[in-house]
Amino acid sequence: MKETVLKMTGIDKNFPGVKALSGVEFELRKGEIHALMGENGAGKSTLIKVLTGVYEKDSGEIYLNEATTAVSFDSPKAAQTSGIQTVYQEINLLPNLSVAENLFLDREPRKWGMIDWKKMNALAAELLKKLDIKIDAHKQLSDCSIGIQQMIAIARAVDMECQVLILDEPTSSLDDDEVKKLFRLMTALKERGVGIVFVTHFLEQVYEISDRITVLRNGELVGAYDTKELPRPELVAKMMGKDIDDLARIKAEGQAVQDVISSHTLLEARGLYSTGSIKPFDLTLHPHEVIGITGLLGSGRSELVRTIFGADSQDGGKLLMKNQELTFKAPINAMKRGIAYLPEDRKKDGIFQDLSVRENIIIALQTKQGIFQQISRKETEAFADRYIDLLQIKTASRETPIKQLSGGNQQKVIIGRWLLTEPELLILDEPTRGIDVGTKTEIQKLMIDLAAKGMSIIFISSEIEEMIRTCSRMIVMRDGEKVGELSDQQLDQETIIWTIAGGVKQHGKS
Repeated sequence: MKETVLKMTGIDKNFPGVKALSGVEFELRKGEIHALMGENGAGKSTLIKVLTGVYEKDSGEIYLNEATTAVSFDSPKAAQTSGIQTVYQEINLLPNLSVAENLFLDREPRKWGMIDWKKMNALAAELLKKLDIKIDAHKQLSDCSIGIQQMIAIARAVDMECQVLILDEPTSSLDDDEVKKLFRLMTALKERGVGIVFVTHFLEQVYEISDRITVLRNGELVGAYDTKELPRPELVAKMMGKDIDDLARIKAEGQAVQDVISSHTLLEARGLYSTGSIKPFDLTLHPHEVIGITGLLGSGRSELVRTIFGADSQDGGKLLMKNQELTFKAPINAMKRGIAYLPEDRKKDGIFQDLSVRENIIIALQTKQGIFQQISRKETEAFADRYIDLLQIKTASRETPIKQLSGGNQQKVIIGRWLLTEPELLILDEPTRGIDVGTKTEIQKLMIDLAAKGMSIIFISSEIEEMIRTCSRMIVMRDGEKVGELSDQQLDQETIIWTIAGGVKQHGKS
């Protein structure tokens, strides 16, 4: 068995009204990639912040390198000094500086009190070559892809002689090629003896790269397992805390909804286009219907729904709702006609970070009604409590700042915000990205339930399987253009991928 590089025992952490961690154990071995899994709110981020000195633990011990004396860190810098480095999903580098400057920030080589630029660039080039990161050290960081920036952040951590490298959702913004490059780098670091904690929601990636998996649920340890000995359905069941038949049932429930899809048209687009992003586009949507829009990144999925919602300009064609032609100059016009839109980037376009859960829930309804019809405090509290209960939002109270909630619970708050406006059409752009399996299932079931009650839903997702489970039809886009519309027996992964790629599926051939 490999040497233990990190051991955490009996870790407790409490916040007002919330027990975030209760007696959690975690062990990381030298030269292993260890996936830390659990639903949002399971305690993963809290455990990492306790380890790295962001939070002070209430009880428990932390040991490094099989030492018998426990350590404690009162700041992230203290943890870094002991060889623990963290690379977060939001890359904490300076885009206006060069690659070399970011690699050696606050530890630049100096000569006669001045930065030795020649030496720093040479050291940076040597480090990048050693880690097989193909980028010019002189290049400005902002000119690098997100994937390269992620690897530069890792290179910086490694060069600071880390023994423990924590990667928090490192692949969420990467394309497939960048993920492969990152995994090659992780494997190289593993072979050098670095212990890597890999936090992710992508099950496929866990099984591709990790050696062991630790599962947390509701702030408690479920268990630690060898990846190869833990079947995927069992992992999901352990994360959710129950036998998981829900995903299999969703498609059957969705089929039942399809049977009652109305023949009436709610929304119709005829030759709708937006200069530079959407080519003339036709679409028909009925009550009780969930339709999916799929395609590669850059295919125009988000631009299409932003045009429908009035967030991007409509430069031609017609948009009709209940056979009445509409032109939305701004989102408020769409809101008043019963359209709601959950954007792709919830942190940038969705949540108001410094406002409470209550305030985030009621803000769309207040905007729709206008400043002259103020909603009373009593009403806002009742609205917030209704959707906290309905969507099972995990929060200490309705007045908790939304930025303190997990990503999945933030997403539920935004969904609650739009449901409060009682829309006829709900547009969901990547509503399950970056959230746990359990919350994904809840959101998928919610879509089916809302459609059963008569709502129309447009659903965009990068995960084809969840779209197949929930949608009655799928629109395929490529380069801003509709290239296919699939339904019934065509809704299988192979046909969808062939359509995205621009080919025609030939049954029996690959």
